[in-house]
Amino acid sequence: MKGYLQLKSGDCFHGKWLTDAPNGEVKGEIVFFTGMTGYQEVLTDPSYKDQIIVFTYPLIGNYGINEVNFESEKPHVAGVIVYEAKQTAYHYEAKFTLVDYLQKWGIPMLGHIDTRAVVKKIRNDGSMPAVMTNQIMEKEQQIELLQDIKVSKVASLRPQSYGDGDHHIVLVDYGTKHSIIKSLVKRGCKVTVVPNGMSFDEIQHLKPDGILLSNGPGDPKDLMAELPTVKKLIRHYPTLGICLGHQLASLALGANTKKLTFGHRGANHPVTDLQSGRVFMTSQNHSYVVEQNSLKGTGLSVRFTNLHDQSIEGLEHNVYSLQTVQFHPEAHPGPGESDYIFDEFIETVKDNNGRVIAYA
Repeated sequence: MKGYLQLKSGDCFHGKWLTDAPNGEVKGEIVFFTGMTGYQEVLTDPSYKDQIIVFTYPLIGNYGINEVNFESEKPHVAGVIVYEAKQTAYHYEAKFTLVDYLQKWGIPMLGHIDTRAVVKKIRNDGSMPAVMTNQIMEKEQQIELLQDIKVSKVASLRPQSYGDGDHHIVLVDYGTKHSIIKSLVKRGCKVTVVPNGMSFDEIQHLKPDGILLSNGPGDPKDLMAELPTVKKLIRHYPTLGICLGHQLASLALGANTKKLTFGHRGANHPVTDLQSGRVFMTSQNHSYVVEQNSLKGTGLSVRFTNLHDQSIEGLEHNVYSLQTVQFHPEAHPGPGESDYIFDEFIETVKDNNGRVIAYA
């Protein structure tokens, strides 16, 4: 059955429904992911909440869906755009085909779309609202998206504990991925995942040795109410911020963020560690970055930069035990070259030895 992808720019792309056609329109911000693999992790990453994802690699789904690589309990994307998706799965761990998995959750997928043309449009005009539909829209019809705080749709509602290691890390959840929790547990940590919005006093009562500010969807400035608590946590505990957590830590200390034209989404983004001079590949998924010219007076200094556009990929503080990264060191999907970030964080936690220090 024919289906259509309509962009706010007015461009319309014809395709074929690979899942059942949706009842009515499916709207979302359209973005693209450049990895050749990793579609299972992308679909279940809460940071993609309500987005329509275009996979740039022409063949998606050939190794199916397994039961171990989920980043959350369900897919979060609004819809999927591909050139071709396999109706079968060729891997010994596969339990579902990609089509069957999306069908189960009611996520529509359009195939036979000219994904190269779609991506070129996004690169030129930026990420924008889009709609997947059964009929061509009238030119004058506007595509408007609901303005909501997406973190509230994906974050934990109550504390949960994982592992029983010697180092107690409280993970403030803005839409965390399972692999971040696993990365801490395998390094000898007990991890307590707490809802964002929990007060500093409530977190302090848990007696953490360190704090992790997680990834999550949306504009960090939608969470301005979180910043006083984030700043208190940074002043009292060794802290690691990942993706949205990196942006929130920066805002809390007086820096600013801005939206990129089309964001960074893929498993092949080169980053330089200015401390070691090392270049490595990273997995990324974000629309917003910290502005370089806003760091003056914050105590923050750049440690990591993106080699494609020289944007900030990570920060350190000259007083607080704070490290932040814009990329995903847990690397699901993506190369694992940056997981040493977790090792550095744990070493900082060990050096602090459970002390609670309030900086002036």
